[in-house]
Amino acid sequence: MPRHARLSIAGVPWHIVQRGNNRSACFHAVKDYRRYLCLLAEIAPHFGCSVHAFVLMTNHVHLLLTPTEHDSAAHVMKHLGQRYTHHVNLTYQRTGALWEGRFRSCLIQTENYLFTCQRYIELNPVRAGMLLHPSDYRWSSFRANADGVTDPLIVPHEQYLALGGDPQAQRAAYRALLEDRLDRQVVDRIRNATRQNIVLGDERFGRMVNRVIRQRLGNTPWGRP
Repeated sequence: MPRHARLSIAGVPWHIVQRGNNRSACFHAVKDYRRYLCLLAEIAPHFGCSVHAFVLMTNHVHLLLTPTEHDSAAHVMKHLGQRYTHHVNLTYQRTGALWEGRFRSCLIQTENYLFTCQRYIELNPVRAGMLLHPSDYRWSSFRANADGVTDPLIVPHEQYLALGGDPQAQRAAYRALLEDRLDRQVVDRIRNATRQNIVLGDERFGRMVNRVIRQRLGNTPWGRP
């Protein structure tokens, strides 16, 4: 049975999850986390992607980014995966696949779900029981988005910039959003959308995505029959 064609529209944010092969560790030391982020900061703008949020867990990563072209994000993940795997294999004298097959992704309806997904990403270490507050986790975008710590990787989305008239007001408004913790139903919806490569949004957004992709493919069927 053919797999779903990956949903992708220029200018529409993606939530991406990539896990280690057999859920094994992808990061073993501080230098690994740093190398991954340095590569992402190099590769994302090269292929026209703006990274708004991230979290690097021991055996998987979450990214929130917006592509300028429909294939920008796929190019980023391909080159990032290859180059980071080379780093790990060379550093730890290993061979074979580092990542499980295909990374997971979904398109996000900006006006309703961008901040929901961003909070989901940055609160991931808290949900995992690793710590009590996301600011205590070193390998996420939380401190950049909520506390103003300089991170050249992060490009604020237009929705973030609209939270206030200056960076201080934007950060304060974003911190206020984080006080409203995500309930289980919302978390499950984000996970299901990403796992199944479907949209995270309302029916109107889903119809728009379907229309744009069909137009790009010349009105031919896509994904599973």
